[in-house]
Amino acid sequence: MNRPIRYSFGADEHLFAEVSESMSLEAFFVGMAITRALEKLDLEGVLDICLANASFQIRFDPDRIDPDRIDPQTLLDVVKTVEVKAVAERTLQTRIIEIPVLYNDPWTHETLMRFRDRHQDPSATDLEYAARINGLADVDAFVAAHSGAPWFVSMVGFVAGLPFMFQMVERERQLQVPKYLRPRTDTPKLTLGHGGCFGCIYSVRGAGGYQMFGVTPAPIYDPQQTLEYLKEHMVFFRPGDIVQFKPIDRQAYDQAVAEVDAGTFDLRIRPVEFSLDAFLADPVNYPKSLQEVLA
Repeated sequence: MNRPIRYSFGADEHLFAEVSESMSLEAFFVGMAITRALEKLDLEGVLDICLANASFQIRFDPDRIDPDRIDPQTLLDVVKTVEVKAVAERTLQTRIIEIPVLYNDPWTHETLMRFRDRHQDPSATDLEYAARINGLADVDAFVAAHSGAPWFVSMVGFVAGLPFMFQMVERERQLQVPKYLRPRTDTPKLTLGHGGCFGCIYSVRGAGGYQMFGVTPAPIYDPQQTLEYLKEHMVFFRPGDIVQFKPIDRQAYDQAVAEVDAGTFDLRIRPVEFSLDAFLADPVNYPKSLQEVLA
């Protein structure tokens, strides 16, 4: 990171910090260090501290900020002081999660066909288009690349429970796919999406502009908290999670859906330590060592 963090105020209640102009795990770890340090300060009037991909945002109540001790400008000064003092951790105690995916499923296929007039290539499916512009031979090769290395959850939001994920590969191997020319008005629940360098899972049905590659049977947002892995929180993912996609066939998908309906479905989740330095030193082999935790 070669430039200072860029700060700006959003109206009267938000302070936005752009750590980097482009996504990188290094930028994420810097943002994580600063936001964790700010949370420990427990500043009066600060309502939320939200970590994002390569930025963070602070929401504060100007009526609750003590004018004798701190105002918005003083808050900015406090954050800048924390920035200087905060030391970005280079390791993270987290979890790796195996997410089953039915790629090229019939539901996203039906949906994408309804919206071809909004797509860059109306003659191809989203998977075919993604494979072609990434220089891959066919859909199978794209699925192999997409599921071949784990993904790092760098942000949760936009809609409740939706994770944004950054694949843990060298920059030249990043899968890059633009969003639709115009957003769709419909996206099936639990669709695997992709826009720019980010993957996501649509936690609920709704509008969307990311390319659609498949669906997972695994609920990731449930206010009823029916399944065991959702008992702790209705939103499953959290920043720092590592995701390994596992391609499954239609039979396995249907079986998983039946287990979800019966309340017996579970995910494979394992604790893992992630080392930023180890990844940067060997971005090819180090992710494989993380995948072995699930073996």
